[in-house]
Amino acid sequence: QVQLAESGGGLVQPGGSLRLSCAASGFSLDWYTIGWFRRLPGKERNFVAAISRSGKTEYSDSVKNRFAISRDNDKKMVYLQMNDLKPEDTAVYSCAARFTTNADNPGRHESEFDYWGQGTQVTVSS
Repeated sequence: QVQLAESGGGLVQPGGSLRLSCAASGFSLDWYTIGWFRRLPGKERNFVAAISRSGKTEYSDSVKNRFAISRDNDKKMVYLQMNDLKPEDTAVYSCAARFTTNADNPGRHESEFDYWGQGTQVTVSS
């Protein structure tokens, strides 16, 4: 059974950092692109970052140079390091997996992703 489980969310002050983790089970990460998306309060879900099978990354403009996505296929883990957090980063963050034969395309569209985790809450507030 394919499952994704996020962890690492919480409450952090503006300017602080958090590292989110996404644990995959029931499948090998080798053939999957992994993305992070977030849903702000009362808003639709938006793209945050993605990492291709070959390690190429893509970020939304709002998090570029502050967030970093990485993967460890052997551990079946994907991480989102979030630095210089702002109140507008407050959201539920979800990871998603997309099976693809294209090793270099991270993807960024929600509809491209096949499997989703439940999400973890990140709150940035003083």
